Amino acid sequence: MNAFNQLIANTLPYFPKALVGHLSRHYISGEGLDDAVRVGRDLMAEGCCLTLDVLGEHVQRPEETTAYADLYLQVLDRIRAEGLDANVSVKPTQMGLALDPELCRANYRRIAGKAAELGNFVRIDMEDTPWTTATLDLHDELKAAHPGHVGVVIQAYLRRTLPDIRERLAPGAANLRLCKGIYKEPVELAFHGYQEIRDNYLSCLEELLRNGVYVGIATHDRFLVEGAMALIQRLGIARERYEFQMLLGVLPGLRREIVAKGHKLRVYVPFGAAWFAYSTRRLKENPDLVMHFMRDFFRKH
Repeated sequence: MNAFNQLIANTLPYFPKALVGHLSRHYISGEGLDDAVRVGRDLMAEGCCLTLDVLGEHVQRPEETTAYADLYLQVLDRIRAEGLDANVSVKPTQMGLALDPELCRANYRRIAGKAAELGNFVRIDMEDTPWTTATLDLHDELKAAHPGHVGVVIQAYLRRTLPDIRERLAPGAANLRLCKGIYKEPVELAFHGYQEIRDNYLSCLEELLRNGVYVGIATHDRFLVEGAMALIQRLGIARERYEFQMLLGVLPGLRREIVAKGHKLRVYVPFGAAWFAYSTRRLKENPDLVMHFMRDFFRKH
């Protein structure tokens, strides 16, 4: 990784918003729901399905959490009205987990109830480790109330994830999104080695597939994509029992390859007024993209 690119990425929060907006245009669909619908339709034309994600996390006031929950109800209605092949993803701290766990549960109950009513699905996103157990507990509660309409994200870099799969998360009706994990965690809680994270990812994926769990294989790592495909073939897993998942704007060429091979692929389509914080985080995770986008910006301005 280029050290200068990393330095630029770390200073992104201090850049003018217009510049960050230009750099991040590949990663977010826009500020409004109309933007997400527009981008989503283009992705569906490529053969993808969607998850719509309202940007925002670590909300500070209870009334903000309620407003976000209201917006998610609108998103679910719009998905139905537009005939989109889409579901939604919701962050616990956006719903108030850090403020009041009961408020968080109440907000999720509203969203999950609406999703079940419309025959749709809610993915409970996973954040850093202070919230892992509470998020899994929330998932269990909502899944029991709305089986088939609620799932959660699990992170392969956490040491607890394989035991969580084996001991806590029941197979069968479960629907889990398996990702590597992006938060900085201490070594006693998370694997830090690049290959050991990959190895644990594939171990977790095999455990999920063997136990009949529907899996969202969320990765942009070609090694893991190819490893997952090999595992699916070796285990004889039917294509309706899994999907690949990618973020908007990340490796569209790989996305098209996966779709061309006949696998279901879901793209996370984020939108919302909180785009600046999301954008700086995405670009900090991919600092080598920064200089490329900056060169493109200055060529056009």
